Amino acid sequence: MPRIPLTWLAEHTGLPADVSALQVATDLSRIGLEEEAIFGAQVTGPLVVGRVLELVKEPQKNGKTINWVRVDVGPEHNEDADDPEDPRPGTERPSRGIVCGAHNFVAGDLVVVSLPGTVLPGDFAIAARKTYGHTSDGMICSGDELGLGPDPDDEDGIIVLGRGHAAGLTGEPGDDAIALLGLADEVVEINVTPDRGYCFSMRGVAREYSHATGAAFADPATSVRIPQVPAGGTAVRLRDQAPLQGAEGCSRFVALEVHGVDPAARTPRWMARRLTLAGMRPISLIVDVTNYVMLDLGQPLHAYDADQVVAPIVVRRAEPGETLTTLDDVTRTLDPEDLLITDSEGGEGARILGIAGVMGGESTEVSAGTANIVLEAATFDPISVARSARRHRLPSEASKRFERGVDPQLPLVAAHRAAQLIVEFGGGRIAASITDQGGAPAPAAPIELPLGDAERVVGIAYTPPQVRGSLEMIGCQVEDEATGILAVTPPSWRPDLTIREDLIEEIARLVGYETIPSILPTAPGGRGLTRAQRARRDANRALAEAGLVEVTSYPFVGEGTFDALRYEATDARRDAVRLLNPLSDDEPLMRSSLLQTLLPIARRNLGRGEESVAIFQLGTTSLSRGEGSRAPVPAAAHRPTDAELDEILAALPLQTRSLAAVIGGASGPASWQGEVAPWGWADAFDLARRAAAAVGAQLEVRQCEHAPFHPGRAGELRVLADDGTSTVIGHAGELHPAVVAEFSVPARTSALELDLEALIAAAPAVVAASPVPTYPVAKEDFAFVVDQGVPAAAVEAAIVVGIGDLAENVHLFDVFTGEQIGAGKKSLAFAVRLRSVEGTLTAEQIGAARQRCIAAVETAVGGVLRA
Repeated sequence: MPRIPLTWLAEHTGLPADVSALQVATDLSRIGLEEEAIFGAQVTGPLVVGRVLELVKEPQKNGKTINWVRVDVGPEHNEDADDPEDPRPGTERPSRGIVCGAHNFVAGDLVVVSLPGTVLPGDFAIAARKTYGHTSDGMICSGDELGLGPDPDDEDGIIVLGRGHAAGLTGEPGDDAIALLGLADEVVEINVTPDRGYCFSMRGVAREYSHATGAAFADPATSVRIPQVPAGGTAVRLRDQAPLQGAEGCSRFVALEVHGVDPAARTPRWMARRLTLAGMRPISLIVDVTNYVMLDLGQPLHAYDADQVVAPIVVRRAEPGETLTTLDDVTRTLDPEDLLITDSEGGEGARILGIAGVMGGESTEVSAGTANIVLEAATFDPISVARSARRHRLPSEASKRFERGVDPQLPLVAAHRAAQLIVEFGGGRIAASITDQGGAPAPAAPIELPLGDAERVVGIAYTPPQVRGSLEMIGCQVEDEATGILAVTPPSWRPDLTIREDLIEEIARLVGYETIPSILPTAPGGRGLTRAQRARRDANRALAEAGLVEVTSYPFVGEGTFDALRYEATDARRDAVRLLNPLSDDEPLMRSSLLQTLLPIARRNLGRGEESVAIFQLGTTSLSRGEGSRAPVPAAAHRPTDAELDEILAALPLQTRSLAAVIGGASGPASWQGEVAPWGWADAFDLARRAAAAVGAQLEVRQCEHAPFHPGRAGELRVLADDGTSTVIGHAGELHPAVVAEFSVPARTSALELDLEALIAAAPAVVAASPVPTYPVAKEDFAFVVDQGVPAAAVEAAIVVGIGDLAENVHLFDVFTGEQIGAGKKSLAFAVRLRSVEGTLTAEQIGAARQRCIAAVETAVGGVLRA
């Protein structure tokens, strides 16, 4: 987000002298440049010029020597400085006494003094204070303390007028130092949308301010003197052997040499100050000039040490296995898609100078001894730059601009502007020849815009002068056609204007968004929520009504999560989707199960004082299609083909919505009646059935072993299809003790997880209404002894078949194993409700139903009624 110092902006547009940063931000926001922050004057209060009258050095017990200084800060400020208890050093005269630990000044020097009441950057208020046995009535300031950075003459010293930060400046005691040093500058930080890359420059923002206010605009690009010089500078070869999406990586490359620059030359104070206000750190004259021109015009530049470059410069794609140590001292392995700047040392293209449009390399960087330079100003393909910057996680000021599109007419202008500034402040001479390889692209075909289309799209009437004037204001060439259609050619700095809707958006923006009435459309009649939406809400509500709290978790997990949950090596849930650019290197995978992110939330809540846990989440889970299932990236210029869409869909991860819950500890608050029962594995199955019932489906439970659950206290949840087959859609039960310990949750914590989409699909679309019973119910209990491997659902199904239409409800209420039953056996007890729609059941009818039930269970599963 660019920062715009108002004094810099005023050089290019008619900014009123008394305008505030808030007003500028308001004006810019009207045309779509949103305010991000406002930085007021860095220093407020009495900051003045002072003359050092006398200076006494006083050694201290800690080995440090301080200066007890008499400073003349002008008649207006000297009068209030008398302190009879602490007389000033030397001859008595109007002045102030100040303690200072710096030693880079002497009597007679003009310094900058912050008097009591001054507020320095960082909200640092100055007041008179007792220190080293004296009352220090103010502070003599350094560049760092004023937000100017270290003094180039003396990094540890204070500012002395006439050198360093204050080179060329002078004054009299009492003069306002805020105005003298330019510390009253206000700065507006704006947020630039991706389609407005030209606003990453003072040139672009000044143009937009002119559009917003009608102020005059002076294009800084037109004021640069471009001499007519012959070609023949540094040899450059553009060799993009693998263009991305058919676009050459570099369409224009300007190289301009400057010789004999004074390596000791310093950046002028005004330039360094502007760079600091714009958020960049001054480094050296050559580097600062390239940054300054980039911020001013919007064209990124790069300076090479000419003595380290061996012509020709070659622009090409990287070869597999090539590496580069960039200016940030990181060695990077390059990708064949990376566009490189190379030279011919050791053979053509053998040495890499930098990643085009992103960052240069160490081998040819400008150093403290550089006297001869090659200035690079180029036009690089936005897609190449954007992919390289993200691939190497190397965002730079240059890449921000290139990936949004830089004016292709600027390279020659920016190179000459930078060269002229370097020569002006660092000496030397500009080479008599220049290299301009490639060239600016030809203007695109005009966009046809019928005069009435703006009104048709936006909904309000725009007059022909408003339509034509708005487009001409932003730099478009507009030609009228006899049919009432405008032929509009966008300017070179607006690559985002490609269709007539883009032009209409500009018309609406410049005429004013406030002129568009805020009228909400009437919502059309419809069917409301879809069946799936209602079902998801019903399932959520069922768990919330059962006392659970809904939570949300990030869908990212680390490699160690699978081991913590005790997944087998062949478990399909280990095939997680790996992110190329994860938010955190510790969590590069997408979750394949909701419990992978729900259990850490349970641990966090318990670690913050909760004594029990009862949480649930509805969220998505993903499974990878395999290592070779990388989706292609289609071009943005046109709609992907059907084949491309099929390929993309085939590579997308398998994703579904799941519902999961974790319950552990007490199931409610304790009371005078005693402790409440803890959550258990049976509750997990009950919650799963509640969610299924809310959706309109029924679950069948079968015992199983499935991580991360306890092998003896877990079951798989199944739904029945119309053909009688069942499908596993989830699991529930008590968590494995090792998982309980890993996540520090209460003992015997339980959980459930359902594939909610599969559950909804298994539910009937229309639920048949049941008649209200009018006759009394009869209750019977059965306990059957069956083999250990027989599922309770099979016994339940046999009971329903045997009793027939009289069976209103069958409920398993007890499972028992023991010596009384026999080895390999278990007892399943069911409560059965019998009711007839024809009348009250007689004892004979109930007895017959009981016999049918016993016979059906014996026939179906070999069950025997327990005595």
